[in-house]
Amino acid sequence: MTAAAKRIGLEVAGWGLLLLGIAAIPLPGPGLLGVFAGLYLLSQQYEWADKRVEPVKMKALLGAAQGVESWPKILLSVLAALVLAACGVLWILGPEQPSWWPLPDLLWLPGGIWTGITQVASAIFALGFIAYSYRRYHGNDEEVRALKERVDELSSKD
Repeated sequence: MTAAAKRIGLEVAGWGLLLLGIAAIPLPGPGLLGVFAGLYLLSQQYEWADKRVEPVKMKALLGAAQGVESWPKILLSVLAALVLAACGVLWILGPEQPSWWPLPDLLWLPGGIWTGITQVASAIFALGFIAYSYRRYHGNDEEVRALKERVDELSSKD
């Protein structure tokens, strides 16, 4: 693979992951992780991206740590992931539009099977990330405190 092809591949993948990550922040999916992955790839080419990799990584890890602070948060996160998976299965199965559906046919389960597949994949990823976060951060106040300090340190540099 030539250097130019590698550079183009990294840029396309980096920008794609960054845009998908930004879109996934308000939508179901691993938003900050996508932003981090995109910035990481772009940091190989751009100084502006390199400066943002560490702060985004630390905020994502802090969010993961805070998401497993208490049992209500853990249960709510697991429930949200299971609901997302169930919606994905519904999209994959693609049932007929019910008679009570007031909107146009076009708006009944838009995106089809691929939307369902991405929802199920996001739910599986979310459950794995919850398990990882629980094992690493739940009850580990010292590591969570260190993460908060690192985020504060990086924020004060901006």
